[in-house]
Amino acid sequence: MAQIIHLYLTALWLFVSILADCASAAVLETFQVIQPPIVPHGVKTCPLDILRHEFANSYGSPEIVQVTPPTGCGSIGSWSAITFNFTVTSNGTQYDRLGIFTFQNVEIWRTSTPEPLPGDGIVWTYIKDLDNLLTPGRNGNYTASLQATYYSSSSSYPPAGRADTIIPLSTMVNDTGNDASVPPKFSLNVTLPSNTVKLYAELFASGNSLEESWYLNAANDFFSSIPSGSSITNGQGPFREVRLLIDGKLAGVAFPYAVIFTGGFVPSFWRPITAYGALDLPTYFIDLTPFVPLLTDGNSHNFAIDVASAETDHNILQNWYVSGLLQVITDPSGRRTRGKMSSYTASPFAQSTLSGTTVSGNVDFTVNAARRVHIESDIITGSGKTIHVIWSQDMSFQNHQRYEKNGTIQLMQQRSSGKSYSTHNGVSIITDAFSYPLNIDFKYLSEEEKNWTTSIDHSYIRASKSSPFTLSKSIYNRQITTAGVNATDNYGTGVSNNSFIYIDIKGNTYKRLVNAVQTNITLDEESGSLTSRH
Repeated sequence: MAQIIHLYLTALWLFVSILADCASAAVLETFQVIQPPIVPHGVKTCPLDILRHEFANSYGSPEIVQVTPPTGCGSIGSWSAITFNFTVTSNGTQYDRLGIFTFQNVEIWRTSTPEPLPGDGIVWTYIKDLDNLLTPGRNGNYTASLQATYYSSSSSYPPAGRADTIIPLSTMVNDTGNDASVPPKFSLNVTLPSNTVKLYAELFASGNSLEESWYLNAANDFFSSIPSGSSITNGQGPFREVRLLIDGKLAGVAFPYAVIFTGGFVPSFWRPITAYGALDLPTYFIDLTPFVPLLTDGNSHNFAIDVASAETDHNILQNWYVSGLLQVITDPSGRRTRGKMSSYTASPFAQSTLSGTTVSGNVDFTVNAARRVHIESDIITGSGKTIHVIWSQDMSFQNHQRYEKNGTIQLMQQRSSGKSYSTHNGVSIITDAFSYPLNIDFKYLSEEEKNWTTSIDHSYIRASKSSPFTLSKSIYNRQITTAGVNATDNYGTGVSNNSFIYIDIKGNTYKRLVNAVQTNITLDEESGSLTSRH
């Protein structure tokens, strides 16, 4: 059976494109620190070349390929795992681009491209369980290859768990990555099978253009007081939450991780080590099972995704790209699921406060936000089983910004943390505990904004089990970067220190300490059970 895969590559807003001083003329291998893929051993594998394509002037014309799975590793649905190996090369000068990988209108991977270098260029490979623009002065194409590897099942490695049906929450068009640009709110009418008993959502969301650095946006009450020298600051505040609504009723939210793309602030920050999430953007999970009794009547129901701020109007700037998918589990009886929602606590928007001062031209403000969701339902399946479902979220957010010396010094400290969980008859189904601390110091060395220094301390700390089909895992990543820029001479420096730890419920472990100075790796230490797998 042939299946369709789309790759779509689009433009991202950048602050600046600065060339780093390369100590070597060799092709620069760029990477994101991540654990090696966890795949079966001792089973038959079937590699399959999916595409080889050069992305250039292809905006609005994604690469679309028909894929026929190999037959040598079992029938469709019997595989124990599938991995994708995505390798890209580029040289010249080019912006970073957002990549959307869709399968039959369902987004399954969101990535971005490191900025290339002239000369021998760059290469990166990412293994996971593109439309481009050429403009004057932007002459770097992206030559991409994608290979899938199918793993047969065995008694030790049974077929991977999966939903009975997957429904896209996407634009359903085939000339883009199927993601929607918000605002305005994106919505789609969906009809679920009447015997649906469990329902899970996965959300994709990333800020773009004026929203790429949303965490540095200033609260509207203080924006007009910030000197014009603060050229990287916009309004509508720094708080963002991604909301999923069903028939206008809030079903769950995500406090997004601040992904910094490879053009962010100083491109030499991210050579050769990208920020965490730049090559594999995090996704967010919501247990929608409490809504099942309201959705199995055979009628269509409206699912909507938007992004809200903590400002009075809750609006944001342009734009975020969002999409999602629904994993549907049905009852084998085929009979309609019934039940009732017994408890619902969720305000339309997060609760927030704003405080601050403006003294002698210095601006200092703090935005706090909190979010609580608690929903309970009793599900009665067609087979007669009763399931008591609880979905709960409790999150907090704080962003403190200070602007000094006519806006030439900008300091930001952000803390975003929380926990989401669901239980079905007391059994834990989804858990997601996160903490995303982020500190940024940005200092112009002159009011002409031609030279500056920047330091970023950025962490991704998350312990999660995203669905019944995935492992419980914990990830700790901390990246501390410093850089200086001389825009007059088109020159940038960069230092990056990275600590990464992975552990999962099956005992797989991986730890990596890796540092770089001026594109050169100065320390690289690995340990853990997964070390030998790559």
